[in-house]
Amino acid sequence: MPKRDDTAVTARFADMLGAMGAEPRLRIVRLLLAAHPDGLVVGEIAAELGIANSTLSHHLDKLKNESLVNVTREGTFLRYSANTASLQELLGFLYAECCTRNKAIEPQRIVCCK
Repeated sequence: MPKRDDTAVTARFADMLGAMGAEPRLRIVRLLLAAHPDGLVVGEIAAELGIANSTLSHHLDKLKNESLVNVTREGTFLRYSANTASLQELLGFLYAECCTRNKAIEPQRIVCCK
């Protein structure tokens, strides 16, 4: 039986993965990672991805609520950036077993996507 702390941590990461489980939100996270560290204002995200502002707002809120993105106000604009610390924790959680304990995946093979 998993320890209570393990269950809470697993639930947190499951929520994060669930937030990225929609195609537009995964595209947003990838775009914000590409724009790191400066991030992008909402209008730039909408233009780049072709997502309507009302829909984009919903997706950004979902990502923000799961700590996957950070938001800062710049006058009348909202600037979003990838929360790389949270994403690093999530990736570490996913690869902890496969890359350290049983070596199912070689760590150097996940450095770059094709």
